[in-house]
Amino acid sequence: MGSEPYDPLERANLARSIAAEFENRPLMSFSAVSSIVGAGVYAIYYQGGFKAYGELAARNIERPGSAPIYVGKAIPSGGRKGELTLDSAAGNALSKRLRNHATSIRQAAVFDRENPPSDGAGLDIADFSIRYLVVADIWIPLGESMLIQEFKPIWNVLIDGFGNNQPGKGREMQVRSLWDTLHPGRTRVKKLPPNPLTRDQVVTRINDFMNGKSVPSVDERDSPVEDSSAVDDAG
Repeated sequence: MGSEPYDPLERANLARSIAAEFENRPLMSFSAVSSIVGAGVYAIYYQGGFKAYGELAARNIERPGSAPIYVGKAIPSGGRKGELTLDSAAGNALSKRLRNHATSIRQAAVFDRENPPSDGAGLDIADFSIRYLVVADIWIPLGESMLIQEFKPIWNVLIDGFGNNQPGKGREMQVRSLWDTLHPGRTRVKKLPPNPLTRDQVVTRINDFMNGKSVPSVDERDSPVEDSSAVDDAG
């Protein structure tokens, strides 16, 4: 019985090759992000004591780097304007993007220290690790999509807001994201009104998701724009 010939340039096969190469990359701490050069895809892993992430953390403790909590991309400078002759191996798109994430985690951690959660430990930047892969600019969105599809990280598919850009003009009436509801402290969202969901409801959503129950996924139409070119250098 015949079969279709293997096409290494078919979209799904290209995506799998990016994912396979990504998995071979070493883990590193957030303290090392300043040494990263280039643009591409990355994943963030959690192995701390925040109770709602217990199952995820256990998997990463047992097999480090096996279950990302977030997957993202960092596009080369100018890439969002449609330029295709960019050098992904140069520049600091990845390091800037990851420093931005580090700032978010640190601000949430400060809030947790000042207002200790009643249901377990708060966030700590030391409980996170990262993995990244510098990718030719044209394949960066494909690589990100493949990794999200494969791992379904909860900060991508369930708890929106971690990678959101600073609310711009005309967005002042947005509510706080689910991420900011669960992990308060980011200075850039302090003026936004509360999310209709409470923190306890967000935790319940995570528990249901981890137990295989059907839960609402992130609705991009109702979420602030996530801009991979936006950078907060405060972290």
